Amino acid sequence: MSKIQFKPGTMLYPVPAVMVSCSDGEGNYNIITIAWTGIICSDPPMLYISVRPERYSYEMIKNTKEFVINLPNKKLCKALDFCGVKSGRDVNKFQYLNLTPEKSNYVNAPSIGEAPVNLECKVRDIIALGSHDMFIGEIVGVSVEEKLMDEKQKLHLSKADLICYNHGEYWSLDEALGFFGYSIRKKAKIKRERD
Repeated sequence: MSKIQFKPGTMLYPVPAVMVSCSDGEGNYNIITIAWTGIICSDPPMLYISVRPERYSYEMIKNTKEFVINLPNKKLCKALDFCGVKSGRDVNKFQYLNLTPEKSNYVNAPSIGEAPVNLECKVRDIIALGSHDMFIGEIVGVSVEEKLMDEKQKLHLSKADLICYNHGEYWSLDEALGFFGYSIRKKAKIKRERD
């Protein structure tokens, strides 16, 4: 297979595209779009977001040590993009986009009411990396839309219409291709059928 060499860069795609809500602690809120994010620990549950120091939300998160990751769905795609290209210095994004700043359960930063999933986080560490600083956050609360739960209280994120970011474009996640461990179970099933 023939390949072309690129200079070192951020070619790890697709990635989550999330709306991070924050507060300055004095009643002013903002939303920033983040694609540099991911889970880094399961116990305690922790994740990271990387933010440029010049971004309006940076000081809010640094000073309050709190933020909320709001997972956007297809309906929020345009708002997701807007929050990444417009600064909170110039526009109140909650008001402009008619989004609901809901009171969070464990942090003072608001959750976005229209987002199907909200992850409330407290900053445990900040690591300066270069163009971005990494905020390591412990997930202290999770809120999920009731309609994503079945009668047995099993979560079905596939019903949330979540989206991702792929090399400059937003994509939907419409088709499941397997499930965790399916490659092993499939082989075991084939082997049993042959025996």
